[in-house]
Amino acid sequence: MTQQEKTDYAALALRTSLGAMFIAHACLKVFTFTMAGSVGFFESVGLPGSLAYLVTCVELIGGAALILGLFVRVVAAALIPILIGTILFVHGSKGWMFAYEGGGWEYPAFLIVVSFAVILLGKGAYAVPLGQTSMKSVDS
Repeated sequence: MTQQEKTDYAALALRTSLGAMFIAHACLKVFTFTMAGSVGFFESVGLPGSLAYLVTCVELIGGAALILGLFVRVVAAALIPILIGTILFVHGSKGWMFAYEGGGWEYPAFLIVVSFAVILLGKGAYAVPLGQTSMKSVDS
């Protein structure tokens, strides 16, 4: 395996795991907390309740795009403000460790770094081809 192939598979691993995480968090808002509960939570931290719908949609669509390898750099960059928002409005005051009550800012900060890595690496291997003949795409 060449170094380029290793890099392409590393990009695949990062983008699909990041995409899965965003989808999981969107599903958490919909199925566990319910949208009404998510709206209430957003309002409780001083954000407009309607923002819960926007964040959930962006997480769901963005996560799917990352998994599929569509517009990876743009999507990863677009998701960073959501992560910054979780630090500023929810986890920042809870301390560093995510295991603390209410969750600290360690995990969202780590996901910001992963998002930057995805931006730098691009889509890597096995992305949906846009005008290409092969599923194994290394173009960004």
